Amino acid sequence: MWRYEKRLQYPVNISQTNPKMAQFIISQYGGPDGEAAAALRYLSQRYAMPYEKGKAVLNDVGTEELGHFEIIGAIVHQLTRNLTPQEIEDSGFGPYYIDHTTGVWPQAAGGIPLNACEFQSKGDPITDLFEDLAAEQKARSTYDNILRVVKDPEVCDPIRFLREREIIHFQRFGEVLRDVQDRLSSRNFYAFNPAFDKPQARSGKTDS
Repeated sequence: MWRYEKRLQYPVNISQTNPKMAQFIISQYGGPDGEAAAALRYLSQRYAMPYEKGKAVLNDVGTEELGHFEIIGAIVHQLTRNLTPQEIEDSGFGPYYIDHTTGVWPQAAGGIPLNACEFQSKGDPITDLFEDLAAEQKARSTYDNILRVVKDPEVCDPIRFLREREIIHFQRFGEVLRDVQDRLSSRNFYAFNPAFDKPQARSGKTDS
């Protein structure tokens, strides 16, 4: 489906460890608005998308989100490698360390593990695309929150890149939504059941 070049979409080169910072950023690895959930959402929704342009965008963005997942994993890894026991204890990283050592594991900043119940693949293009637009904005606002509390320029640089890509994805899904709406002859947002809005025929029966 794609060619993997074995390099990050955007470079990550962090020289100073910071496990407390890693606990914030890991939310974009396995949190409710993170990159793993995004990739699963779009790559699942593409199967039911009836139009080729929409299917292509879902496939492209979903694949790119896997690359973003990899970038976040690299950030978390570089922020937590070679920690001393004292650094682990002082930073509050201990609970995570006890369960995962310094392995990168998909969870939210609050410790809740990745949960597929936090996103939808509904099978209706309008429903799915509105979810996708909201998802990109939620991811963008999460990156905004990270940039408010993280000041290390080596970390902020790739985070800013990822934030910019969320904005581009929002724009792409907006284009697809307009294309899908233009294709619906009924213009009532139902791709497969326009009869829902038609008056129902009377049976001719009367109440006794």
